Amino acid sequence: MAINAIKGMNDILPGEVETWQFLEQKARDVFSLHGFSEIRTPVVEKTELFCRSIGETTDIVEKEMYSFTDKSDNGLTLRPEGTAPVMRAFIQNRLHTLDPVSKLYYLGPMFRYERPQKGRYRQFYQLGAEVIGVESPLVDAQVLAMLHQFFGAAGIDSVQLHINSLGCPACRPAYRQQLIDFLEERLATLCGDCQRRYQTNPLRVVDCKVPGCQTATLGAPSVLDHLCQACETHFAAVQTNMRALDIPYVVNARMVRGLDYYVRTTFEMVTDQLGSQNAVAAGGRYDGLVESLGGPPLPGIGFAIGLERLVLMKGQGQIQAKRPDIFLAALGEAASAHAFVLMAQLQRVGIYAEIDYTAKSLKSQLRRANKLKARYTLVLGDTELEQGRAELKDMDQSEARPIDLGRLIETMQQLAPTAA
Repeated sequence: MAINAIKGMNDILPGEVETWQFLEQKARDVFSLHGFSEIRTPVVEKTELFCRSIGETTDIVEKEMYSFTDKSDNGLTLRPEGTAPVMRAFIQNRLHTLDPVSKLYYLGPMFRYERPQKGRYRQFYQLGAEVIGVESPLVDAQVLAMLHQFFGAAGIDSVQLHINSLGCPACRPAYRQQLIDFLEERLATLCGDCQRRYQTNPLRVVDCKVPGCQTATLGAPSVLDHLCQACETHFAAVQTNMRALDIPYVVNARMVRGLDYYVRTTFEMVTDQLGSQNAVAAGGRYDGLVESLGGPPLPGIGFAIGLERLVLMKGQGQIQAKRPDIFLAALGEAASAHAFVLMAQLQRVGIYAEIDYTAKSLKSQLRRANKLKARYTLVLGDTELEQGRAELKDMDQSEARPIDLGRLIETMQQLAPTAA
């Protein structure tokens, strides 16, 4: 009996992976322009890390984490998100002593036990970025500008930036209580999840996608009407900076984040191309998170991008695999041996060369060259080896030229920029 992959954990195959690599490289290119460095953390962390950072009453901690006990009775969890592990690494390695401002980005798999659906899986991949050490609204605007630039570089323009402010520990408690009072009067019209969490995590009710909950909360009090002066000033400055950078945005007072650590600026990149899973990137400020995890009292802001959803928008198969610069078709044992050596020599100087590894007919070899979309082909046989010459065929132009085999590498180095 064949063994299949675990439900909700998918293979990414050749023909698909090129789109992933394209998006990942665009992220690296854009993030590095803004001074971000890559950080890599383990996929397994202590369960306590996520309970303390994400919040005990969140859906992630209550229902979705892959947690287990190892042979030493340690409670461990496959990371369900990327910010908390980055904060743990930041604190443990004392990165704040190297530079007062840390700009970090990460890329890798996350794990949540959810019902698999389009763009939402149990093993999923995120691109994320974090800035630690800056409270200024200028960095909020820079993070949003970087996110905007990334989507432009990736060629994805069907997104809209939504921003909001969730206030801070000084002003949010009063709003939270007023929201709870509002929801209590409409409790019977809320979905089961919102009935369960309306007191412990009332902001999530406002963001619920169930139609009944959306209708019930239409007149809910707005967090923007309850901001303290400091939060109001911060949010106004973020918007001023965004306008100065000419980056379009929408203020969405109903947009909240599902994790407890968010304060002040929150944001999402949303699209109308993916149905109910309309957020392709999301993030915000988490000014108290580092300190709550045992680190210094440093502010922070960051975001995560769901790669699966981004790939759906970009379209798998749109980014083509690299084509061989040259395919060496060989006839006979001596020619095959020579072609193998030529391939290795070409590869050493950066030329993508392919050969046939079995003694197939010339027709079969050229058929494979066409399938691989090789730019050039070279046929080697006993005659070509004796004369030291062969014909190099340009497959795009259907033109052939005689070439000295001793000058093949030099010739292909000249052609390689256009061959790619």
